[in-house]
Amino acid sequence: MDEEHTLSEAARQADQARLEAVIARLDRPIVLVGMMGVGKSSLGKRLAAALGVAFIDADDEIERAAQMSIPDIFSTYGETFFRDGERRVIARLLGVAEPAAKGLSLPPVLSSRPEVKVIATGGGAFVNDATRSLILARSIAVWLDAELDTLVERTARKGNRPLLRQGNPREILSNLKSSREPFYAQAPIKVMSRQAPHAKTLSCLMEAIEAWLDEHHISLPTHES
Repeated sequence: MDEEHTLSEAARQADQARLEAVIARLDRPIVLVGMMGVGKSSLGKRLAAALGVAFIDADDEIERAAQMSIPDIFSTYGETFFRDGERRVIARLLGVAEPAAKGLSLPPVLSSRPEVKVIATGGGAFVNDATRSLILARSIAVWLDAELDTLVERTARKGNRPLLRQGNPREILSNLKSSREPFYAQAPIKVMSRQAPHAKTLSCLMEAIEAWLDEHHISLPTHES
């Protein structure tokens, strides 16, 4: 038992050391992109907690800036207005100064080098060319993907999906998934969100981020005396 406990403790310490090394190497936000219902917010919160950084849901920030719910923004102003506001909000979260559009109240940019954080975006954000360019240039973009059946089951739990009110939800999700995948595929990291414990998906995501850091030769910062 003592030997098993020692091995278990050694493995835990090794995992912790590996996690701390990943955290130390991060130099930009992590942005989760993908379809509605894929689990960007739930996984994003767990990732942020593991990294010890802030989690931000871009949709929440859009609603705060517009002082309206997203369904109300869609019904009142339309999708074009929403996408423009979405782009502006995400730009601010990534440290890019953007003038506020009419009807939006955006906080000032505090730094041109935004701190490490985890940002979950709406399903259509990465499809917008300007928004996608910003995310790719100023963050580590992660495409969180899932099977269609999983998306249908998860989105059925919430009634605040404006795009799914326009017909058969399964058909809409299928068409959106097909049309958006070429854009999502431009993210350098892809992780599947399956019907499995969140801990397993989180582990896969951490491994993918570590591999990305290795690929881009981002090493531990040096401290000069």
